[in-house]
Amino acid sequence: MDVQYIKGVGPKRAAQLKKLNIKTVEDLLYFVPKEYDDRSQFKQIRECVDGEKVSLKVQICGYPVKLAPRKNLSIVKVPARDSSGQALLVWFNQDYVINMLSLGDIVVVNGKINIFRNQIQIMNPVIDKGEREKVGRIIPIYPLKGKLTNNEMIKIMGNAIATYLDSLPEKLPKDIRKELSLLPIREAILNIHFPKNRSYYLEARRRLAFEELLILQLGLLLIKNRTKAMCKGIKFPHVDEVYTFIDNLPFKLTNAQMRAFKEIEEDMEKHEQMNRLIQGDVGSGKTIVAVLAMFKAWKAGYQSVMMAPTEILATQHYESISKFLGNYGIKCKLLVGSLSNKNKEIILEELKEGKVDILVGTHAVIQEDVVFKNLGLAITDEQHRFGVRQRAVLSLKGDNPDTLVMTATPIPRSLALILYGDLDISIIDELPPGRKEIKTYVVNSDMIDRVNDFIRKELAKGRQAYIVAPLIEESDTLDIKSAEEIYDHLKEEVFADFNVGLLHGKMRPSEKEEIMQRFINRQLDILVSTTVIEVGVNVPNANIMVIYNAERFGLAQLHQLRGRVGRGNHQSYCILINESNSKVSRERMRIMQKTTDGFYISEKDLELRGPGDFFGTRQHGLPDLKVANLFTDMNLLKLAQKKAQEILDEDALLLDEKNFLLRQSIIDLFKDRINDFILN
Repeated sequence: MDVQYIKGVGPKRAAQLKKLNIKTVEDLLYFVPKEYDDRSQFKQIRECVDGEKVSLKVQICGYPVKLAPRKNLSIVKVPARDSSGQALLVWFNQDYVINMLSLGDIVVVNGKINIFRNQIQIMNPVIDKGEREKVGRIIPIYPLKGKLTNNEMIKIMGNAIATYLDSLPEKLPKDIRKELSLLPIREAILNIHFPKNRSYYLEARRRLAFEELLILQLGLLLIKNRTKAMCKGIKFPHVDEVYTFIDNLPFKLTNAQMRAFKEIEEDMEKHEQMNRLIQGDVGSGKTIVAVLAMFKAWKAGYQSVMMAPTEILATQHYESISKFLGNYGIKCKLLVGSLSNKNKEIILEELKEGKVDILVGTHAVIQEDVVFKNLGLAITDEQHRFGVRQRAVLSLKGDNPDTLVMTATPIPRSLALILYGDLDISIIDELPPGRKEIKTYVVNSDMIDRVNDFIRKELAKGRQAYIVAPLIEESDTLDIKSAEEIYDHLKEEVFADFNVGLLHGKMRPSEKEEIMQRFINRQLDILVSTTVIEVGVNVPNANIMVIYNAERFGLAQLHQLRGRVGRGNHQSYCILINESNSKVSRERMRIMQKTTDGFYISEKDLELRGPGDFFGTRQHGLPDLKVANLFTDMNLLKLAQKKAQEILDEDALLLDEKNFLLRQSIIDLFKDRINDFILN
């Protein structure tokens, strides 16, 4: 039912609610508060402490006094008391309260305590005379925007609950609710909006968060199952020569790399289409595992494609793949935007004829004119830089080719199951031996001169340095240095005798590529940048990473940035300039100094940061979560994953009557990604 027909809404407010993505009564009931103001606990006046917010039941014991100390400021003071003492109710620019209160009235108030010259004052208190609408209860605070006020929203929600709650459908099957001791939906909705106390709220939230995670996980599993059921893939033959290839490599693969390849090999030799994620820390050797898969595809007579987010990263992959496979007569080509039309046409023609075995490129590889003769393997590097659709378009370049996705962003496994729920996961959690550990130091801005002296010594040895700032331009509101400020200062004053470059996200792609290429070619000694250098670039000669305002970055992001160095034979350093003295900030910096294990760091990041956008779930193509939090609800997430699998084991297409509403919720949530499959 349309939200406008709720009492107190109408067309005007309905338009405001639509901006919050609230179109139906059900949308409204599932629009949960972001926080609460607990005004339910009453105190006596004598128990009041300066600075705290309290609820009091008092009697008006004197007449209002109005003061006007200056223009546009009026102060109303009203004496009040309870059995323990006396206080002043104080309002600023709210003269209307004078007509609300009479001597002897008994009222309940909630406000902040200010003790001034031993006089207890309650500042700008909220007041109730009869019905306790604003005081004496827990008040929900909604995440609103536009002209809609919180008080209006509370009234609208109250009307919706009074009129429509009883007709709200129960999505969770009874047996699951009973097994997990979950509240019925109507009780949960009532207590998420207007909880009687904290325990009622926690029970309501647990029920709603579980429902949300269950529907999400069911949808992701159905997408995965659809791919396996409907997309009969290529059954690649077993190739013994790949093990000869491995034996001839100039280095020994780690156990983790071998395990990942075995999982890929097993997938490729099945009839179903492979959809696998290789998740490994910076420098863990994901590329060589992808090379083995390409070798296997080539031996079976198929083409492979690898898509990377930038020209530089694509070029680096092309060079390393050519180095490994060139001696075997495997023809590898690079397709990027900067190629001349003539060269591009030659590559496209050869690709179509099957004369190119491996194509490496940027999103140029998913353009319409790119046609493969016999694509068998599609690989995407740095998955989180591409949308779900781009990955799908790449896959459509062949007849259900096996797909491999690589990411260097370490994510706790249970979270990866949600973010990459439509993929099987291989984890490379071991670094190749012999890599020098990056030495990490934490300093404050008082030591910047010493840091610059250290950079100068390393530059004199022929090394290069990255210097990262959180902002591109100077900010009026934040007291932190921007990349542009740091660049100007270093270029003009500190390192005038060296070549300093600037790189940031507002530059055109061609400009970014050019600057980065100059750094790779050692034409620049120092690269001042924002986090655009976070992913993928390999510059073995760069051995210093300095990060300004390190407290403003997540641990996982700091770890990614640190991974830009430590790629050559030289000892590498990461210097974190931390301007915060908070306990959490100190702990985060301590973790960065203590370990270079990305998986451990990502776990700690979730633990310390709690709610917040860890790495932007939107770019993974996931629906937004209204109640659950992927970071703080990890145990609930694991439970939902387990139950989702159990439900689908029993009822693969959710056709059982008890699962009907779950099925409908999944269709609503995933829309075009799942609709066609579920309904047929």
